[in-house]
Amino acid sequence: MYTLKKSLGQHFLKDEQMCSKIVRALPVTEGWQVLEVGPGAGAITKYLLQLPGIDFKAVELDTEKVQYLEQTYPGIRGRLIHRSFLEIPPPFEGAFAVIGNFPYNISSQILFRILEWKEQVPLVVGMFQKEVAQRIAAGHGGKDYGILSVLVQAFYRVEYLFEVHEQCFMPPPKVKSAVIRLTRLEQPYDIASERKFFTLVKTAFNQRRKQLRNPLKALFDKSYLQDSIFSKRAEALTVADFVALSHKMI
Repeated sequence: MYTLKKSLGQHFLKDEQMCSKIVRALPVTEGWQVLEVGPGAGAITKYLLQLPGIDFKAVELDTEKVQYLEQTYPGIRGRLIHRSFLEIPPPFEGAFAVIGNFPYNISSQILFRILEWKEQVPLVVGMFQKEVAQRIAAGHGGKDYGILSVLVQAFYRVEYLFEVHEQCFMPPPKVKSAVIRLTRLEQPYDIASERKFFTLVKTAFNQRRKQLRNPLKALFDKSYLQDSIFSKRAEALTVADFVALSHKMI
């Protein structure tokens, strides 16, 4: 068998109906390439291995889980990458989908890595801590809207699909969980410089309770800072507003 490692944020799904539901949320067809992040004990892996005609790989850091998966699901042999997801290069040539019950302690880092790979990743289905999922999906104007919301929504359409009860896991986590789906935008925003855009968003939300004129004063000409948009707080700006502002940065 296997042990659960708190240091890796391991809480494994045990509800078969929920496992199947998560995989069904990934609308892939024959010929797709699919990467599972953190298969753990294989709760959704066994359903992914049954999808017809896909090129499937999984990345798992825990040596014990790698051995368990290979013994329990022989079909995964040769498809496992025994490394941290945060340290690997893209595992496929061309486009691939990503799915996983993401370790909650690194879920934001996983998202940022996916953003780095966005040209290759048109589709993501992931389970997150509920509060993180809500932040990713949040619209402007609310307290949940922040850095993750803007940076993800600048490149993907976000769907908050469903919540997962604590009793679906072993052991039950102390936090609630939710599954979201990211679909890359067919008409992307006109972002001239991603580096400037990311800097703008992070700087704006690092002092989210202040009017933008204060935290952003180093990023714009003094004359442009008189524009009325700088009297607003970061949460009041849409993704399109941030994109437009990024074109005006020094």
